Amino acid sequence: MSVASKGNAVKVHYTGRLTDGTVFDSSENRDPLGFTLGDGNMIKGFDAAVFGMGVGEEKSITIPCVEAYGEKREDMMLEIPREQVPPHINPEIGMELSLQNQAGQPVPVKVALVDEEKVTLDANHPLAGQDLIFDIKLVEIG
Repeated sequence: MSVASKGNAVKVHYTGRLTDGTVFDSSENRDPLGFTLGDGNMIKGFDAAVFGMGVGEEKSITIPCVEAYGEKREDMMLEIPREQVPPHINPEIGMELSLQNQAGQPVPVKVALVDEEKVTLDANHPLAGQDLIFDIKLVEIG
């Protein structure tokens, strides 16, 4: 039986959960997720979990936040003076917005705090600071 190794094109079915059991993503009722093992396009812990699996094999793994989307970073919290918020936007905590980086690419942010003088935006990945649990089934090695 062959096992998944670096450079293989693989397809997996997966369910991703937070430690409280909340499902944040799943391939259920969709095509399996395809990627090349070891090419750096998957979070480190997920890629490592698939390495060595055989077709049909299933496993459940917990990926610490440092091997997933990292710790929440304070330098990704942006304070914007209230007068710089466009007048057509009424910021509320939890609201999702988009900024542009210096290269003109969109950067998703979430409103974390609003007061009379400023709006604090969180540019961390939504799963930053969270340990993730994945149920993975390897369905194909290409």
